[in-house]
Amino acid sequence: MPSSKHGGRGLGTRLTRRGKIILGACALALAIVALSAILALAGKGPEVLRDIGSTVTGTHQDVPPPTCPLTGKQQKTVPNRPALAVKVENLPEARPQAGLNKADIVYEEPVEGGITRFIVLFQCQSSPRVGPVRSARMTDSLVLPQYGNPVFGYAGGVPRVVHAVDAAGVRDENYDIAVSAYQRDPNRAAPHDLYTTTDALWKAAAKYHGRAPKPVFTYGSLPAHAKQVGFAHLDFSGSSDVYWRWNPKQQNWLRFHGTVPHMLEGNAQVSAKNVVVQVVKLTYDGLSDVVGAPSPEAVTLGTGKAYVFRDGKMVVGKWVREKASDVTKFETLSGDVIPLAPGRTWVELFPNTLKVQTGK
Repeated sequence: MPSSKHGGRGLGTRLTRRGKIILGACALALAIVALSAILALAGKGPEVLRDIGSTVTGTHQDVPPPTCPLTGKQQKTVPNRPALAVKVENLPEARPQAGLNKADIVYEEPVEGGITRFIVLFQCQSSPRVGPVRSARMTDSLVLPQYGNPVFGYAGGVPRVVHAVDAAGVRDENYDIAVSAYQRDPNRAAPHDLYTTTDALWKAAAKYHGRAPKPVFTYGSLPAHAKQVGFAHLDFSGSSDVYWRWNPKQQNWLRFHGTVPHMLEGNAQVSAKNVVVQVVKLTYDGLSDVVGAPSPEAVTLGTGKAYVFRDGKMVVGKWVREKASDVTKFETLSGDVIPLAPGRTWVELFPNTLKVQTGK
C-alpha cells in the first residue's frame, strides 16, 4: 500500500509538469499570433490602428451634437426650456433696440398707423437686455401657438388681446404679472424705456416646467432653381421702410431703414441668415390703440405667397397653415418644402396690398 501511494504522487507530479509545458507552449503560440496581427496592421498605416482603437474603447466620434430647434444650428448643449417671446417696439424713437441679434427667430408685424413691432423669440440663446418692451397685439395670439406653450413677455394690451393671448396657451409673464422681471431705463424717454432679460422671464415662468419647442422650419441645401438677388425691399411705411441687403463677406442679410443701417445697442447692425416674407391679409375688427388708431390683425391661417431669402438668393413659393396648432410650412409652388440655412430667421408678415421688391 505505501508503494501505491508513492506511485500516485509521482504520477500527479509528472502530469502537472506536462500540463505546465503544454500551457506554456499554447501561450507562446498565442503571443506569436497576436504579434503577427499587430505587425500586419502596423504595416497598413497608423490610421488602421486608430480605427481599431476607436472601436475597442467605444468612443462616439460619429455622434453629432444636438441641434437647436429654432435655428437648426448644432451646439454642445441645447437647453430644455420653452421658447420665450418678447414684444419689442420699432418706432424710430425706440431705436437702437436691445437683444434682436441674440434671438433665434424674429417676426415683424404691422400694427396701427403703418408702424411695425417685433415678436422676438429665444430658446437656445439668451440676452441680458431686451427691449424696449411694448404691448401685445391680436396677431401674437395666432403666431405664438406654433411654439408649443411659449413664455410671453409684453407690456399689457387691451382686454380682448390679453384674453386672446391667454387663450392661445402661452405662459403669460407680462409687465403686470412678472413686475420684477422688468426695469425702467432712466436714460430712455417713456414709453420707450421698459426693458427685460431672458433669464428673468424664464425664471418667472419656471413654475410651468415648460419644455423645448419642436422645430418650426426645415433646414437643408438651397434649391437649384433659387434666383440670385442682392436686396429685398419691404416698404411697410415711412417709419418702417425696410431693406434687407445681402453681405457676401459676412454671409448674412443686413437690415436697413431706407439707406440707414438698422443698428442695435452695442453698435451692431441687425442681421439674419434667412429672411422669410410671408404675404398676409390684414383685417380690422374694431380694435384700436390707446389713441384710437385702428389696430390690424395679420391673418396667418390659410395660405398665401411667400419669399425665402438665404445665401444671397431667393425662392418664391407659398405658405400654408390650416389651423393655429399647425406650424407654418413654406413650400415651392409645386409643394416641396423650402429649406432654410441654419441660423437666425426673420419672418416678415407683409401686407398683401403692398409689393415685395427685389434686385441685384
